[in-house]
This record gives sequence, C-alpha cells and structure tokens, in this order.
Amino acid sequence: MPETTESLAAKHAATETCTRMAVQADRREWDQLGTLFADKVLLDYTSLNGGEPVHLRPKEITDAWTATLSGYDSTQHLLANQLVDLAGDRAVCTASFQATHRLAAAHGASLWTLGGDYRWELVRSGDSWLIDTVVMTATWGDGNYALTAQAAG
Repeated sequence: MPETTESLAAKHAATETCTRMAVQADRREWDQLGTLFADKVLLDYTSLNGGEPVHLRPKEITDAWTATLSGYDSTQHLLANQLVDLAGDRAVCTASFQATHRLAAAHGASLWTLGGDYRWELVRSGDSWLIDTVVMTATWGDGNYALTAQAAG
C-alpha cells in the first residue's frame, strides 16, 4: 500500500517524539522530556537491569532519569534505522541505539557505551504522539560499566 501525505507526516511526528526522548535526556531538558509521555508509561529496561518492567508516570520517569543521568559528566544517545508502523491512533517505532556515558574516573576508563534496540509504542494525542511504552534491549556494552555505580553515587 503506497504511503499518503498523512501517513508520512504521522510517521515523521512519531519518529521525532522518540528522537526527542534521547536528545532531551542528553541535554537534561527534564520538563520538556516529561511532555513526551502519556499519563502512564510501561518502561522495560530489564535486559540491562533485570527485574520486571514498571509502569510510571512522566514525573516519576524524569525524576529517575535525573538521578541516574545527572551523575555523568555527559551522555549521548544516538538513534539509527528508525522504522514506524502505524495502526490508526497507535504507532510502534523501532530503532538501533548507541548510548555513550562519560564520567571522569580516577581508575579505569571514563566511558561506558551500550548498544542495542529500542521499541516505543505511541498513542496519538491531537497533532502529536505520546510514548506509552519504552522497551530497551541492550545487546552489547563496552568500557567501564562501574561508572554506573559511580554516577549514581
């Protein structure tokens, strides 16, 4: 089925929402980041942290990410190969990612890099798309993983 102007615009808007999640987290734009999420979001980072997926409100997400990411000197989350599937007022966006975390370390490397895939589920809200599911699947890591504890600490 050929793409329409409407479907291409919807795909672009959904992709931009997912890209903004990465960019605004890296820029520490916590208030703007919170506006990208639906009222309740399923977060699944179990491939990295174990445990179970959690349902959180936008403020709970930004508070948690503020505590985690602000401990680093800088982070950079790069997204590539983004694909979007539309089904009415729902969208699924997938992308490959590489996330680099930098923190000056007295012992060991100052970088920890993680790679894998993201899958976001989004719901249309007026002219925009809101994220209601985030699944991060880590498939590789490199560098100083101990930085995660130092950044949290």
